[in-house]
Amino acid sequence: MKLFVANWKMHKTRGQARAFADELSARIGGGIAGAELVLAPPFTALDACADERQRWALACQNVAAEAEGAFTGEVSAAMAADAGCRYAIVGHSERRRLFAEDGPLLARKIARCREAGLTPIYCVGESGQERDAGLTATTLVRQVETLAKDPFDGPLVVAYEPVWAIGAGRAATGEDAAAARVHIAELLSSRPRLRILYGGSVSPENAAALLSQSGMDGFLVGGASLSALSFEAIARA
Repeated sequence: MKLFVANWKMHKTRGQARAFADELSARIGGGIAGAELVLAPPFTALDACADERQRWALACQNVAAEAEGAFTGEVSAAMAADAGCRYAIVGHSERRRLFAEDGPLLARKIARCREAGLTPIYCVGESGQERDAGLTATTLVRQVETLAKDPFDGPLVVAYEPVWAIGAGRAATGEDAAAARVHIAELLSSRPRLRILYGGSVSPENAAALLSQSGMDGFLVGGASLSALSFEAIARA
């Protein structure tokens, strides 16, 4: 099964999320053969886009590094699971860049996901400066080290998102993505339940080529996932 995750970031009210879910439901009917769909809305809209027929799952965009306590504004992994989430996005480049999330903190978040029964969607990827300096492989090694204490036999999704491509309208080439996939697979070769996704300016126009050329197991989709029409088109790639 190819995996397609819609990361809405800070978009959509509950009403807009419900309208999206209704449209997606009408478009996919009984589901899309060979595709697993996941919606990652804001926390406030999780209930609004849940599917009683289970044609898609839910993911949260972030979790707290602590299980519970006096952490105003945080949402725990257990709370996200209780709200219906099956997956949790951890370590997105925006969280690393805007909120200074580093490897040790992200390792704690992944541990909390495991305790709550959530499958992490762990994001990795190099910046434009790292790419230009030839440090893509080094960056991936450093980021994968965050998983060192994560149980090797648990289900894991790793999303390769080159930072220079996110929201820039400039996707990595199939060859770029394929090289990153091979490297990540080698670094995590002991993982029997690993899926590797690509993210970064994925669109209905480039999805089929990227998928076939890169050998990826699916996509983590940002801007193009805000439309049910374009998300469906990507999932049918």
